[in-house]
Amino acid sequence: MNKGVFITIEGPEGAGKTTIIDMLVENLHNEGYKVLQTREPGGIEIAEQIRNVILDKKNTAMDSRTEALLYAAARRQHLVEKVKPALEEGYVIICDRFVDSSLAYQGHARGLGIDEVYTINQFAIEGMMPDITFYFDIEPALGLERINKHKGREVNRLDLEDIQFHEKVREGYHLLLERFPERIRKIDASKTVDMVYKEAETKLKELLNN
Repeated sequence: MNKGVFITIEGPEGAGKTTIIDMLVENLHNEGYKVLQTREPGGIEIAEQIRNVILDKKNTAMDSRTEALLYAAARRQHLVEKVKPALEEGYVIICDRFVDSSLAYQGHARGLGIDEVYTINQFAIEGMMPDITFYFDIEPALGLERINKHKGREVNRLDLEDIQFHEKVREGYHLLLERFPERIRKIDASKTVDMVYKEAETKLKELLNN
């Protein structure tokens, strides 16, 4: 049985990840691929419970290290319960966020250190990384403007951070682009939905065809 493919989608708030993921998954289904759509934190019951704690707007007192550890815990459970079994069954997995989010948000934006947060997550993922990561890049001000216009979107604790925090998140992602150039592919998420989708689809098909 062929091993599956693990694809992660990353980006700051308001980058439009969810919209593009839905379109990619529908396209793959239509082309006959076995495809699994999931997200972090979440994707399974235990991880969704942890997600509720992390993103609850009432939990503004949460310590940065607590936050990083909770993300890693949710990631571990999601990986062993959902991702690994699906890969063994040959699925194409498209996951909204993975370890790079922790490195950008907690590692860089929270100031815990990318290497330190990476170490925490190595315990959780045991060296398992995505086959490819699409990073949707957007100016924080534009991303937050999109969120404010999107009335149906979940507003979480991270959305309440100031613009400087979101600028640090983007800065963190750019550091990861330099660190993992063989894995992370940058996509300009400020373009129209159709243009962003087309670029992501092209890069995805290149991966699957190889």
